[in-house]
Amino acid sequence: MKVLGASILLLANIAAPQDGPKTPADELWLFDRLDRLGNHSTRVVGHPRVIDASFGKAVLFDGIGDALFVEAHPLAGAKQFTWEVLFRPDAGGAAEQRFFNLQERDPNTGADTRTRLLLEIRVSGDHWFLDSVAQSGEVSRILYNKDRLHPFGPWYHVALVYDGRECRNYIDGVLENASEARLEPQGPGHSSAGVRINLHYFFKGAIAFSKVSRRALSPDEFTQ
Repeated sequence: MKVLGASILLLANIAAPQDGPKTPADELWLFDRLDRLGNHSTRVVGHPRVIDASFGKAVLFDGIGDALFVEAHPLAGAKQFTWEVLFRPDAGGAAEQRFFNLQERDPNTGADTRTRLLLEIRVSGDHWFLDSVAQSGEVSRILYNKDRLHPFGPWYHVALVYDGRECRNYIDGVLENASEARLEPQGPGHSSAGVRINLHYFFKGAIAFSKVSRRALSPDEFTQ
């Protein structure tokens, strides 16, 4: 899947959640403003900024102190899921960066639990590779794609898919890693973009959108 070649159609053909009804299965967060992601108000940390891209808008994070937080976990309760993100990692950031975190909270204490979904990058010279984490309680699947290196600069479509028995991650529609897992659905919580939920491992680069679906999509069903 070539992301940039289809990016104008990508954003033109998807209605943002505030534009009308959406199915319970899908939630789209466009990074075209700082005060909201989808239907959720944000808490802004640092000085992220909206930038122009060839297909529309995105939010740029400086890799030092920029982040956006929302009081929602968009995949809470999902038995299966697909999480898609269009992002651009930029050179010059730290060796480990967390660019998205969906995090469960304990309903009694409000504290973060061990249950979470994480999209991360690791830097290897002048390239990067994807690291994704799907954890439910003590059970986790870490897909650490150290042999799949990508150059900085282009926009990439990332997908994390769970079908009830296996976790898979993809870059631009190409399978990079997979592992069997039995994960319980995650509970309600909150989310961060540009950093891990605990304000560690800031991301240097830009994010254009995040979309979640409560079923396991095949690559030909990914947002195009």
